Amino acid sequence: MIREISSKLPNVVPSIFSVMSGLANEHNAINLSQGFPNFESDKKLIDLVSKSMNNHLNQYAPMAGIIELREAIAKKFDLLYGTTYHPESEITITAGATQAIYTIISTFIKKDDEVIIFRPAYDSYEPSIELNGGKTVSVQLVAPDYEVNWEKVKALINNRTRMIIINTPQNPSGTVFSKEDMQTLEKLIEGTDIIVLSDEVYEHIIFDQEQHQSACLFPNLKSNSFIVASFGKTFHNTGWKLGYCCAPKYLMEEFQKVHQFNVFSVNRPVQHALAEYLTDASNYKNLSYFYQEKRDLFLSLIKDSRFKIIPSKGTYFQVLDYSGITTENDVTFAKRLTIENKIASIPLSVFNENGLDNKVLRFCFAKTDETLKRASEIICNI
Repeated sequence: MIREISSKLPNVVPSIFSVMSGLANEHNAINLSQGFPNFESDKKLIDLVSKSMNNHLNQYAPMAGIIELREAIAKKFDLLYGTTYHPESEITITAGATQAIYTIISTFIKKDDEVIIFRPAYDSYEPSIELNGGKTVSVQLVAPDYEVNWEKVKALINNRTRMIIINTPQNPSGTVFSKEDMQTLEKLIEGTDIIVLSDEVYEHIIFDQEQHQSACLFPNLKSNSFIVASFGKTFHNTGWKLGYCCAPKYLMEEFQKVHQFNVFSVNRPVQHALAEYLTDASNYKNLSYFYQEKRDLFLSLIKDSRFKIIPSKGTYFQVLDYSGITTENDVTFAKRLTIENKIASIPLSVFNENGLDNKVLRFCFAKTDETLKRASEIICNI
């Protein structure tokens, strides 16, 4: 007899990333859907991991992470933003950014608390809120600019609003929050107990000489915010699943209460390797130039295609408008391109409120030049 289970996530279906990558594998398509590089990490970093393992640094790390890595992160914030976090009490190393996000939400969100998110949104936010009894309140960003209507945000804030989640540079749209956006957010939460979860995993991938507007740059925002970051996104090794979060001590103390019963501690040899690797700031300060070359190459190769192009402002994703090609919904079109044209992308409607379909697809350009050239030939023939 099969017993019925009362699911805590009854409406969750297989991830669009799993669906599209599965189709890409099945049909031998070029996979520009899932957000991972198809080139290797810096050999220096890989060698440092091997050195750590060979030096017997393979047992549990301290719960918050090794102090050398937390100190390196603190120095990075000081170098880039002129402000920092105390390495002993305000930084925790996590099993990737998604674990940090889930733990932050589960630490602070209780039944019937409301969390404001901006759509199209990374797909882990809403299930994490739901699992903890909270209610997701969505603000839809409208293509093609995906700008925030802050008056709408203001109207949604009430005494049940416990958290606002932002993501800049934003996945999947490739847009970035401006200084004015962050200042407005700072004013909106002034005098409240609202926590801001600032997902900044693409902080080092921002284009056209723009500056990343981290939450830590705004004192009254920093005092109520978590910043979440990803070494996997930064250093081309998403499979290592290592990230971190930063927050004022009073917030981090609560986070660590949950973190210690979630994963407790994470990959020690990689932590030691990253601590040494971060001592050379050029290892992360030049990433924007590296990825802008990728973006510019990709866009130059598809400039004569039938897709409408607004260059990505950050991340390693490019959104392309196909409204001049077909009226098909984006999920159907993305699947057809994978099966018939042998190129996989991600439809954005799955991240939007009520499946809003703006006739756009997301393509990942964190690929070798050879892959981008082969993909572009296909795109130009669609």
